[in-house]
Amino acid sequence: MNFIIQGIQDIAPAHLTYLAGLTTASRIEQTSTHTYRLYDAKPHDAVAAYCHEHQFDYGYVRPNQHLSDFGLVVMDMDSTLISIECIDEVADMVHIKPQVAAITEAAMRGEIDFSESLCRRVALLAGLEESALQRVYDERLQLNHGAEALLAKLKEYGIKTMLVSGGFDFFADRLKQRLGLDYAHANTLEIINGQLTGKVLGGVLDAQGKADWLVRIRDKLKLKAEQVIAMGDGANDLKMMAQAGVSIAYHAKPIVLAQASYAFNFVGLDGLVNLFDN
Repeated sequence: MNFIIQGIQDIAPAHLTYLAGLTTASRIEQTSTHTYRLYDAKPHDAVAAYCHEHQFDYGYVRPNQHLSDFGLVVMDMDSTLISIECIDEVADMVHIKPQVAAITEAAMRGEIDFSESLCRRVALLAGLEESALQRVYDERLQLNHGAEALLAKLKEYGIKTMLVSGGFDFFADRLKQRLGLDYAHANTLEIINGQLTGKVLGGVLDAQGKADWLVRIRDKLKLKAEQVIAMGDGANDLKMMAQAGVSIAYHAKPIVLAQASYAFNFVGLDGLVNLFDN
């Protein structure tokens, strides 16, 4: 296996030498800025703690595995593709962000059923003007670091992209158009006379719904599970991630870190390019 190590800054030779010793790697090669490949590496129990201590992300990758081998990348939206939780920022418009954010956090840790948590949070937004959603999109929504570089590389390889979110299609649809994503699916807020009613239209797109969309599009594209990558950060992403051959925990909760193929705790979304495009 090749051992891919990447950092938010350049990695000192002493760190590389130490990790090469732990993994008995045959040689070291720099593959991009702040990214190195250690050839013929073997797993070692001390690697995880050492890399976390020094803020490195790493992964063991087959020598013949490349990003171009995949056909679909599925991403969560809030706190994965973008840096905010949209519902928390919408709640801030009516000065109830702490109450809503607390429910969001509990749901992401897997402590509260997602559908229940979403309905509780949306109910608190009843009466809010629809214009608040546009303000959040215009003033607060930002892509996470490396998003544009990742998407550009996926398009270069002809890899389809899907945004699937337990958040709201108001934001997901705009991101789909803005970024040229192939698919986007999310929940729909009920809005009557320009105000949020505190309800979600139709069934809630929950963890199973996200997994179902991945399978639906995967089958439509005639892809195998091993040709799909899923990226997420919360418990609501686990079922979706389980349907993909490769799962990425992006700055994720412990419950997600424990089950993902790889974890990006420090680097940006372009870490996916550095991991496989080697």
